[in-house]
Amino acid sequence: MEELGALLETGTAAAVAIAASALTEQGHPPKNCPSCGKPMIGPYCALCGQPDNTHRRTLKHLAEEVVKDIVSFDSRILRTARALLLRPGELPSAFRHGRTQPYVPAVRLYLFVSLLFFLFLSVTGLAFVQLGLQAESVVYTHDKAGNVFKSVNGARKLVPGLKSDAAGNLSVAGPAGTRIAVPKDKADGHTITNTVTTRFVFFQRPGNKDVRITPEVRKTLDSVNKDMQAESKDAGWFMRGLYGTITRLETDPAALNGPLTTWIPRILFVLLPLFALLLALFYWRQRESFLYVDHLVFSLSMHTFAFVVLICAATVAQVLSGGWVAALAVFAFSVYLLVALKQFYGQGWVMTGLKFAGITVIYNVFFLTPALLFALAASVAGF
Repeated sequence: MEELGALLETGTAAAVAIAASALTEQGHPPKNCPSCGKPMIGPYCALCGQPDNTHRRTLKHLAEEVVKDIVSFDSRILRTARALLLRPGELPSAFRHGRTQPYVPAVRLYLFVSLLFFLFLSVTGLAFVQLGLQAESVVYTHDKAGNVFKSVNGARKLVPGLKSDAAGNLSVAGPAGTRIAVPKDKADGHTITNTVTTRFVFFQRPGNKDVRITPEVRKTLDSVNKDMQAESKDAGWFMRGLYGTITRLETDPAALNGPLTTWIPRILFVLLPLFALLLALFYWRQRESFLYVDHLVFSLSMHTFAFVVLICAATVAQVLSGGWVAALAVFAFSVYLLVALKQFYGQGWVMTGLKFAGITVIYNVFFLTPALLFALAASVAGF
């Protein structure tokens, strides 16, 4: 290939020299290229591509070129957006077949959309993730028959297998008809436990009702903090970081948002080539037709679309509950990935469906989930 390139370059230079000589004989000597110094026989240098007319342009000419460049860029962006959203698998297919001119390059598109996602969160004031804290008051009561009831924040349910005697002592069924005592704290004949439950809240503004610290939570956390302060002196670096994070969450439910926002791009930088490697393994028999770079471009396209889904999810989360939004986002991305695999690799629906299931399970269980847990642990530890 290098010898062929050198031969073509030599042939081009020879052809330019012949054409320049002919023009000189006709009384029209060409001028030299300002960049490489070779003769220019047209509006562009045949060797380096330098334009002939680059200086002393009027303001009108410059304005026309700026408008032309903007219109050309906008049309390219629109074509790329249409292909990304409506034609799954088109962008990596275009790269594989050399149709790169109509679309924005895969790496540039990924960086642009990911930056747009975090910029969207910044402008709208939405936190990527917050930790909602809720005080949970668990009250155990019993009736005359010894049945035990569990009331969680006022909601009362029967606890199967748990019995209480007249003094309020709890027990569960043991072997051979025996009963095993259950330790409890007594308070007016009831067993009362106050705890704090946590849940992740995505794409909400700080101070939202879902993450607001209530007086009940504050009271419970105060008692928990006393125990943590005593334990943190002898705890390791991770537990000290955990205690510090819990303390920050008392006043700022979005305390993890900043560290996670820092870690997520780093994680995706690692996950992108791993997903491409997974694709290469599942399509190993087609390795002569699909190079690793083809799988990598496909991976870039899928993760780019994932950021688009997250932007849409952040918008919809302002109207629907988080559970519905998460379900819709997962469904939309799953359908998109399935169709993209079918269109890009060209196999039948049955084989594509089987590979889709395998790729999805392996990627989520062995790659994505451990990576997110690592990011969460790093954020909690204060890295």
